[in-house]
Order: sequence, then C-alpha cells, then structure tokens
Amino acid sequence: MAEKMRLDKYLKVSRLVKRRTIANELCDARHVEVNGKAARASYEVKAGDTIAISVGARKTTVRVLAVTEHATKESASAMYEEIAE
Repeated sequence: MAEKMRLDKYLKVSRLVKRRTIANELCDARHVEVNGKAARASYEVKAGDTIAISVGARKTTVRVLAVTEHATKESASAMYEEIAE
C-alpha cells in the first residue's frame, strides 16, 4: 500500500473527482485545500489529511483514511470519510 500520493491522483483514484485533468484544474484554480491551505496538484497526500474541494456553491470536505494505488468503484469510498461542515 502506498504511503503518499500526489493530490491530483488521489482525487481521481478515490473518485472524488472524475478525471485527473479536472483535479489538476481545480488545484490550479485554488479550489482545493489540504489541512486549511490551498494545495497544488503535486502535494503529497497522506492518511490523516483533510481535503476540502469547492466547486461553485458546493463544498465537500473529507478526511483521508487510506492511500492506495488502485481502487475499485466499491472500495474507493473506503479511502476517505466525509466530514460535515
């Protein structure tokens, strides 16, 4: 199991964002925060990090539980837990 992973890849593998290019664009536009700070796509995500994604009026906040290289549709949601705002 991987210890760390690039933020853009994590967002795609965990299925929080549909495509890696979209994840990159969100990071470039400063719509993604990790632990309260705007994060670049190259940020190394690790278990315990808190990721906040803002798209329009919708904000999703999750806590990273696991970082795995590959995830199936069923196991992707086990990589994080949603945090209520």
